[in-house]
Amino acid sequence: MTGARGKRAVIIGGSMSGLLSGLLLRQAGWDVDIFERVDSELSGRGAGIVAQYELIERLRGLGLSTSDLGVHITTRKIIDAQGRLTHEIECPQVLTAWERVYRLLRDAFPPERYHRGRGLSRLTQDSDSVLAHFSDGESIQADLLVGADGIRSTVRQQCLPGVTPRYAGYSAWRALIPERVFPADAHRELFEYMSFGLPLGEQFLGYPVAGPDNDLRPGYRRYNVVWYRPADEATKLQWLLTDERGVTHAISIPPPLIRREAIAEMRADAERLVAPQFRQVVRLIEELILQPIYDLESPRMAFGRVAIVGDAAFVARPHVAAGVSKAADDAAALAEAIQEEENVESALRRYQAARFSQNCRIIERARHLGAYLQATRTEEEQARAGRHSTDAAVIAETAVLDFLHA
Repeated sequence: MTGARGKRAVIIGGSMSGLLSGLLLRQAGWDVDIFERVDSELSGRGAGIVAQYELIERLRGLGLSTSDLGVHITTRKIIDAQGRLTHEIECPQVLTAWERVYRLLRDAFPPERYHRGRGLSRLTQDSDSVLAHFSDGESIQADLLVGADGIRSTVRQQCLPGVTPRYAGYSAWRALIPERVFPADAHRELFEYMSFGLPLGEQFLGYPVAGPDNDLRPGYRRYNVVWYRPADEATKLQWLLTDERGVTHAISIPPPLIRREAIAEMRADAERLVAPQFRQVVRLIEELILQPIYDLESPRMAFGRVAIVGDAAFVARPHVAAGVSKAADDAAALAEAIQEEENVESALRRYQAARFSQNCRIIERARHLGAYLQATRTEEEQARAGRHSTDAAVIAETAVLDFLHA
């Protein structure tokens, strides 16, 4: 783009999509500041992720090393409730932790341009600039504002006030378990694989990721556990999101506030529903995270001089493992459009055209894969559940992005 010198971008949200957008816009010659509403350093709190090929290529394009990004695995397996191996396929992937990728990006972005504890209250714009108004009373003018502030996006809420997350009908129990506490037999059978357990209408999943401080040494890694379980929105979900004081939380509940009864129920269900190997794993869990699963699909991604990226625009259910790679592709498309168009508004229209349909495909695919986990289903969702809930489909389709290239 000619004339990039002096162009200023304000990015709202300092997580993955904000950092990816900031780094790629800086690479394109823009002056970039990131504003994160949380005052403390961000944490993924128990989030293991699949480092998809698309994400790895974007990181390399930024000049970042991916040689120690995560744990390399080659094999997936399904273990039935009696502990028997029923399916096994080869599927090489890199499995990592949220903190590992975040730290790589955070360290690459100039610390003096990353501002914590700065929440956006509103934005205004005209044909010449956009103005970000912050909760501390300061207003900052820029040529471009990028909403990278996640599922609760303030930017999206202002641009698309009617678009809100839609509960998918099930939730996930998540945890990270230190490798060092694994019994030898469970370690041998589970740790170096992506392993599935499939109780009727549910999915139990485990795989290795980096340890604390991104430690990849054998013995110092962690095991990422996810158990998807149906939970009716009006009854079961409300019960799960209600803390010991009787307060019901919206969207999610902080881990320390999850009721003991809810945790006890989950542990008891594990003892009767999953394989002996997985029961051993559940007994090792110390801190649990409850993650209600949501869909979010925005009808637009560009609004004059304002763009939304990553989970601020589209939130896909985790089964496609596309969250971070989707954010990376959004950020790359935004930077490319900005370079190819002199006019910011034209560039953002170009960005939207490049990414909208791809994001819709990811959302649709994730809905198909998760249909069989929902507490209630339409006739169409029943049909999807039949196609995607077989053992062969689950082991082959989970966390792979081949469908985007078909």
